[in-house]
Amino acid sequence: MEERRNSRPPSDRPSNPRGSKPGERKPSGPNSQRQREDLPARGGSSSRPGAPRQTRDGSDPRGARPAPIDRDQSRLRPRIFEPDIPEEITGEELDKSLRAELLSLSAENAKVVARHLACVNLYAQDDPQRAHKHGVAAAHHAGRLAVVRESAGYAAYRAGYYEIALKELRASHRISGDVSMWPVMADCERGLGNPLKALNLAGSAEVKRLAKPEEIEMRIVASGARRDLGEFDAAVVTLTCKELKIEEEEWAVRLRYAYADALDAAGRKAEAKEWFAKCAMIDADEITDAAERAL
Repeated sequence: MEERRNSRPPSDRPSNPRGSKPGERKPSGPNSQRQREDLPARGGSSSRPGAPRQTRDGSDPRGARPAPIDRDQSRLRPRIFEPDIPEEITGEELDKSLRAELLSLSAENAKVVARHLACVNLYAQDDPQRAHKHGVAAAHHAGRLAVVRESAGYAAYRAGYYEIALKELRASHRISGDVSMWPVMADCERGLGNPLKALNLAGSAEVKRLAKPEEIEMRIVASGARRDLGEFDAAVVTLTCKELKIEEEEWAVRLRYAYADALDAAGRKAEAKEWFAKCAMIDADEITDAAERAL
């Protein structure tokens, strides 16, 4: 942490102390033979050469100066833990579009940030805690870039640091105006125990700007928030939509599974098994346990 310097301002330093120098022209006039200390000081006196003049009442003509104010420690940029980056990670692993976002940085800094972001992607699934540390480091080096703050936010979300994730994703939104992270922000509010805030995000005007995959994710999050509040029937209604008939989209499996799970939580067991079976039909990669729950 940078320590506050307690140096005196220039006005408090001796300025051209008086004294005769070899070859200096001596003063003339009626007081030329008197010593300087014998002469009355204008506006007062001081025993220190070069001291600021005082008024007749002895006060400092510059006025009273406030005491030095300590810097707000919360606004200082703290040092962070820099996780080690494997030597084989160069940063070239990132997509060209993402690397292009880093061109506003210095070449050296851009390389460091790119390597950290590459590590975020590398460890995202197998070691989310390590990925989160790299996300923090990347944001520390390039905090004004939306793509970096977004990556750090998603890394924090996967690691379960919902408050940090919200901070990073909000920052990214302020910088870029992008709303694609809205569902994740809403789910972070759920993770922090704030289902009403999650529903507020789900009902905001920004949701209308979401692409279909993010719109479906927001429905799923909003349904979960209803369940958090004990509103199980409302959770089912939230997911009742025409998109349940779609089979070929990537989000179709998640939507059907969430709908079946909401039915089950609402006590509608028969309907739940029916939709678990419909989910299993399109879940070729078996990313869910729908087949088991359909039995």
